[in-house]
Order: sequence, then C-alpha cells, then structure tokens
Amino acid sequence: MALRLKLRRDLVCQQAVELVTDYLEDSLSRGDRRRFESHLAGCPHCTEYLAQMRATITLTGSITPEDLTPGMRSEFVDLYRRFQAGTGPDARPDADAGPDAGAGPRQDPDT
Repeated sequence: MALRLKLRRDLVCQQAVELVTDYLEDSLSRGDRRRFESHLAGCPHCTEYLAQMRATITLTGSITPEDLTPGMRSEFVDLYRRFQAGTGPDARPDADAGPDAGAGPRQDPDT
C-alpha cells in the first residue's frame, strides 16, 4: 500500500525513505514516482540508501541456510520466535530464565 503524499509537492528525506519499498515494488502512483525520482536526483544520501536497499535485496536472495554460521542461525531462529510471539525484534528473553525463555517448543529451523 503506497503512502499517499498530501499537500507537499517536494519530498523530504524521511518521506523518501518511507517510499523506498513501494518504489521498488512499482506500487507508487505516477505522480508519487516522479516526486520520488526528482528527490533522488538531488539527494545523494537517499540515492545511496536506495542503492543499499537494492544490494540488500540482491544479497539476501542468494543466502542459503548453509551460508550461515551456527551462531547466526541461532540468532535468526531466536529473532523469528520472538517475532512469532509478538514480543518484537528488540525483545530480550529474561536473563534469569535462560536463553530459551518464552521461545516455546524447539523446532528445526530448516522446516
């Protein structure tokens, strides 16, 4: 769902950052796309951010579970479990309860 731009003809960087996903998914209206591209033409910082997002998408599309170290896999599984539990990406298990607190039953991350 594209963020509708209201009242402002020119974008500020925060608006451009919020529109990057819609831009990459080609879901902006023609006018919003023109404003976005006009902002990029004059803003090297947002142009770099867009390039970084494209690189991230390209790289993450080529990572396989075998590319991850056991520690990285464990972190991703933990993050996913916290996400599923609705505790958010910044939530930390209670230090006194151990690393698996609130994680629920263990599942193989490959399934």
